[in-house]
Order: sequence, then C-alpha cells, then structure tokens
Amino acid sequence: MIVCGDDGLAHRLAAELRGVYGEQVTLVVPPSGRRVRQPVVGRARAASAALLDRVSAAVNRTGAGGAEPAANEQVVEAAEVTEAVLTEVGADRAAALALVYDDDETNIRAALTARRLNPRLRLVLRLYNRRLGQHIEELLDQTAAVASGTGPGTAGLDASTTVLSDADTAAPALAATALVGTSKVVQTEGLVLRAVERQPPRPGEVADPGLCTLALLSATSNDPAGADGSEGSGEQGPRLLPDEAAVASATGRGTVVLEQVSYSGPSLPAGRGGVPPFASLFSRRLRWSLAGLVGCVLALAVALMIVTGEHPLYATYVTLLDLFGINDPAFHESTGEQVLQLLSGLVGLLLLPVLLAAVLEALGTFRSASALRKPPRGLGGHVVLLGLGKIGTRVLTRLRELHIPVVCVESDPEARGMATARRLRVPVVLGDVTQEGVLEAAKIHRAHALLALTSADTTNLEAALYARSVRPDLRVVLRLYDDDFATAVYRTLRAAHPFALTRSRSVSHLAAPAFAGAMMGRQILGAIPVERRVLLFAEVEVGGHPQLEGRTVGEAFRAGAWRVLALNTSPPGGRRSEDETRGEERVPASGLVWDLPPAYVLRAGDRVVLAATRRGLAELLGRRRRERAGA
Repeated sequence: MIVCGDDGLAHRLAAELRGVYGEQVTLVVPPSGRRVRQPVVGRARAASAALLDRVSAAVNRTGAGGAEPAANEQVVEAAEVTEAVLTEVGADRAAALALVYDDDETNIRAALTARRLNPRLRLVLRLYNRRLGQHIEELLDQTAAVASGTGPGTAGLDASTTVLSDADTAAPALAATALVGTSKVVQTEGLVLRAVERQPPRPGEVADPGLCTLALLSATSNDPAGADGSEGSGEQGPRLLPDEAAVASATGRGTVVLEQVSYSGPSLPAGRGGVPPFASLFSRRLRWSLAGLVGCVLALAVALMIVTGEHPLYATYVTLLDLFGINDPAFHESTGEQVLQLLSGLVGLLLLPVLLAAVLEALGTFRSASALRKPPRGLGGHVVLLGLGKIGTRVLTRLRELHIPVVCVESDPEARGMATARRLRVPVVLGDVTQEGVLEAAKIHRAHALLALTSADTTNLEAALYARSVRPDLRVVLRLYDDDFATAVYRTLRAAHPFALTRSRSVSHLAAPAFAGAMMGRQILGAIPVERRVLLFAEVEVGGHPQLEGRTVGEAFRAGAWRVLALNTSPPGGRRSEDETRGEERVPASGLVWDLPPAYVLRAGDRVVLAATRRGLAELLGRRRRERAGA
C-alpha cells in the first residue's frame, strides 16, 4: 500500500492500514522542511492521567518528530509525486495507492500518472470538488479497463478508482453531534442510510428496535470522567453491532438504531416551493400592505357598482380614476358617489407611501444580494459555526439542509465558504473569534450549540472556553488536530461542566477508516461515528468470503464485527430500469432488498450492503487475502 499526502490524514491512514489491516505501507511525504506536524495516532490508556500530563505527552511525541516508522512502514520524502517517485516506491507492483494531498490538482495529476504506470492499481483520491471527482473516477476506471483489455466495463478487473472527501466524511458527524436527536445520515450515489440516536428507555417502556440496532452507547454517558467510548474501554465504551441478547440486557444505555433505509435519486437543489418570485424582493409586511390596498380598491368598486348600477368593469375603472386623483369631482352626483370618491382619494393617499417603500425595498434587496447578512434581532436556539474553510463549508451546507438556523464567524473575508454563506443567506460575523465582542455579535448567549471548526486548535479551544464562561450549559463541538489532545480536552471540559455536552473531533480520525477501507478494494458507502468509534457501511461481494458464502443472513451476522443489511441485486455498474423477479421474490427497481429474511442463503454471486467495524472489515478482507496467497 502506498500513501501520499502532506497533512495528518496521510499519517493516520498509514497507521490505519498498518494497525487494523496489517498491510505493508510506503508513506510518501514532503521534505522535512515542508512537512506539517504528524498527529499522535496512539491514544494514552491511563484513564486517570491529569490533563497536563496527557497534553505534555502528546506535545513531546509530536515535537520529537513522531514515533519511529513501524517495521512494516517505509517513509519516503518527495517534494512532488512524479513518475520517477512513483516508480521508486513501486507503484507498478503495488496493490493500492492513496493520494490524500490537500490540493485537488496535485492528486489528479498524480493519479493520471499512476494509472498509466499500472492499469491494475487500485486508486483512492481525496478531492474536495465532488462533481469533478465523479468525472475523474469514471475516466480512470475506463482507462484501466481499456489498458487491461477488458472492454468498456471493469468486470474481472481488480483495479478501481474511489474518490472520497474528508470534508464530506466528517461533516455529517460534526453536524449531528451539535444537535440533540438529529439523525446521522450517510448518502452516497443515491443510497441513504439514516441512523438515529435514542435515549435509554424509561422503566416500563420498551424501546422500538427499528430495522436493527447498530450500537449501544457508552455506559459512562452520565459520568463526567467517562472516556467517550475510546478504543479498549471495554464494556464502558460503546458496543457496535450488538446481538439481540446484548440489546435486551442493556439497561440505562442509549442506542443507535437504523430507523429508515431508502434508495433515492440525487438530491435536488433546495427551491422556494410555492413562494411567488416577488417574495424575495418584498418583505412580508409590505406584501400584506399591498394586499390590503388591493382589497380596499375591490371593495370600493363593488360599492360603486351597487350605488350606481354600472357594469363591474366600469365601476372598477371609475374607482381607479378617483384613486389616482384624475377623475372630475362628483359635484352633481348622488351623496353615495361623493362619499365613495372621497374614500377612493384617501386610499390613493395611502398608496403613495406603500409604493415608495416597495421601490426602496426592492433596490435595497438588489444592493444587498451580494452582501453578508447580520444576525437578526431576537435570534435564539441557533448554531454558531466558527470557520468557513473546507470542513466548515460542508458542515454549513448540512445544517441548512436540516433547516437549522446558523450564524457563522469567520476572520477571512475571502474564505472558501463565504460564497456559500451568501448563497444560503446565512448571517456571518466577520472578525477574530478570540477578540472580545465577536461571539457576542453572533449571539452566543442565546445559541443552542457551538461548532468550533477552524484550522487552529488553540483558536477552537479558546472559543470553547470563552463560550463556556458565557453559557455553562452550551453544547460545544471542537475540531482538534491531535486525537490524544482532543480526548484530553474532552475529558477535562466534561469534568468541569458535567451537565453540558462537549464533543471533540479529529477530522482525520473520522475520515481515515473510509479511505483505508476503499484501499482494501471495497466500495465504502460511508461511515457513522458512534462516540469516538466509527461504524462503516460497505458493499461486499459474497464470493470468496467463507464467513458469508453459503450461510444464512442470521448465521453470517457476527456481533461486534459485521452485519448484513441489504442485498444488491442490480448489475454491477448499473441500476434496474424496472422491477424484476428473482426466483419467487419481487426486486424493486433500485435493486436493493432491505427486508432480507434471516433464513436467506447468501450465494457466491450476491453483493451485500453490510455494516462493519474497522476490525471486522479487516478480518473479512484479510482472510480472503490469505486464502488467495495460499492458493
């Protein structure tokens, strides 16, 4: 396995491949002068260590340049991933190559070179541009198929290209952590998986299991010193993929339940529904004023028609003439007509300021279309989002999809997410969050949660501590670079504020399992975080896996490792255009069968969607690899 990158994701991905999957890894990094700090991927096990000791240990290990490379890891320094560098690290005979540089162009250039050197190489690319990533994935797969002589498809070819985004992988977890009761959603190419976190049932209540229970939450959820489900925490941490007996015997523990699974097409851009086009120009109050004036005109026209007996159109015409003051005075008319003419003149006087207000408001709307909105007065219950970089932009989009009110804080007027904030009409406060008054301008004292997602750990920590001083019960989510440091911060804040929810998240920690799984040759559909652990969703071919092939769905389930969720009956690389029949079963047009009976026997040609832990997926892939080596 070859991993090329210039930030913490590359180091964590290499550690994931070594520690979980037992792979031989070659890590290509920039020269020492240009290299960013390496994250500490091993977590301290001493649960009773003080914060100062834990932070000092993390800083010392990081400042010393990181741990020495493991026996199954080789580190190569290269300023650019050229053809010569790829040849030197053995790309022509490697099983997989991951390109996780922070620059999309660098990853694409290296991927094109690598595909030319080795058409059978499995590629995993980190791209922020999702639309470009889809085109690049199709192009590289087609190139591999043509070079290998397998025709337009890739059947029988082990090479594959997977484009992932660490921002897309981490954004759902960060957004869901900030909201109580929010579903954790994984969406990839129309496949939607919805997992809901439920609180422990009250005495006498029976919890609804949904489609299946994916995890039991940590038993230390009410313990201020709890480890938040760290690896190796035993029964105190979260229990992934429990069996029915474990779910039935668990008391006082929340659950993560797969409540709804559906297959849909690509999501459409959010529209305005039935709102008329002029609604974006005029405020609600102005629209009601115009409607009231129109109603007055109609009422006056009806009254004139009753008094004079004229045709409705003529009565309306005369009313408008009186309204605009261009009709002759009704000196010789009846008293009723004179009164109606006076009322029409009065309505005409009221119409002038309303029309002027409409013109000024429309001009103001056009002028402020490209300007940033300010937090409105009386705003409360919103989410304060710090940082509109790569991660913050994705999280902002997720929150707006859930119709959650958001106020952003950004110090750089040219940040990546400023255009997105303008398009979504999200209020933005420009300023350094560490300066006094910036968080107050975002109305942090009335906020529901704080998401600190800037690229600076100290900025995120300072903002969280200041927000805690303003609102001790505020829900806080921190993005921190080092996972050991994130754990230490989490435990300390939780001990200091036991009745407030605090979560610390490392983006590389959330994204690395999906990248590692894709390098093993399986289509990773997504990942759902369960406290500090990750549950993967993958599509696996049954053939060649003795743990699955020839077994029933019930027999194939292994608690704590993997669980079959659905059967994919559509042909590889395509979808069914209409319902088809397989044996005596009716298959939906999407090709995904979710209500599989426990007695269904998995066959060699089946492709299944399963939920698995990282080690469970590694065991599936490792056993198959050993059998191939033995053959």
